[in-house]
Amino acid sequence: MTARLMRRRSLIASAGLGALALLITGCGDDKPAAPPPKGASAPLFAKLPRQYQDSKVIKVGSNVAYPPMEYFEKGEKTPTGVDPDLAKALAEQLGVQLQFQNADFDGLITQLQSKRIDVIMSSMSDNKDRQTGIDPDTKKKIGPGLNFVDYFNAGLSILVKKGNPQGIKSLDDLCGKTIALQQGTTQEQNAKDQQKKCKSAGKPELKVLSFKQDPEALLQVKQGRAVADLNDFPVAAYNAKTSGGGDDFEIAGQQFDAGPYGIGVRKDDTQLRDALQAAVQAIIDNGEYRKVMDKWGVSQGALPKATVNAGT
Repeated sequence: MTARLMRRRSLIASAGLGALALLITGCGDDKPAAPPPKGASAPLFAKLPRQYQDSKVIKVGSNVAYPPMEYFEKGEKTPTGVDPDLAKALAEQLGVQLQFQNADFDGLITQLQSKRIDVIMSSMSDNKDRQTGIDPDTKKKIGPGLNFVDYFNAGLSILVKKGNPQGIKSLDDLCGKTIALQQGTTQEQNAKDQQKKCKSAGKPELKVLSFKQDPEALLQVKQGRAVADLNDFPVAAYNAKTSGGGDDFEIAGQQFDAGPYGIGVRKDDTQLRDALQAAVQAIIDNGEYRKVMDKWGVSQGALPKATVNAGT
């Protein structure tokens, strides 16, 4: 399914993007073994469906190439970032392990519906098209849709070369130019909408290069084949700060079109949805959520309450 309000995605560290199951708490050779799940002694264990109580595992689908939200440090096999750290805190509340399974972003919803994974936690934007299973291009029903437990808020940013040589300040400035982005993200739909806007205004065509992974899109900007990459604000800010020691990119203009990221859950898995919502609220209340936000410098995206399907 294509997107509407963001997976908003970006680059800098990528490694081994096969569909490889990874325990979020320690898979590297030099790391300590993951501690056993708390099980029934955890505060919210009883809220989980029996199948997860029995297996002590929730399989989490994610595209682990999106710093600072989820990515691999060079040479590491264990995911790091905002989402893995939040998942660790959720695991403490639920008493089970959250296993990250790495896959292409645009295939995550299919994997969830086919039950190869249990949930999606991959900076995926909660929006009405994804909730209802509607293709944003054709407006036709293509699936049962998802429920989302919302846990973060992010807007869209335009990432350009350092110095902004094209003087880009808004999407309207992209008419007649070439941009790059990741397939299956909300940015893809933003670009299609802007293409129509350019055409209706009688302006030159906006050309779009789309790629499986955001690092590929960012490379196009760095090498001058595209003037901008559309991305989520926290990811764009991270790349502007870290890529090339801060000399490769900068954010053009202000972020816009803000909306929530959600943990995607199958429509019929309502008990798991409710357990996850309770767990997110628990870590907000006990301060662990704020610690993760502060650690990664993304406090501007913090939510005060765990909601369900709040995206529009």
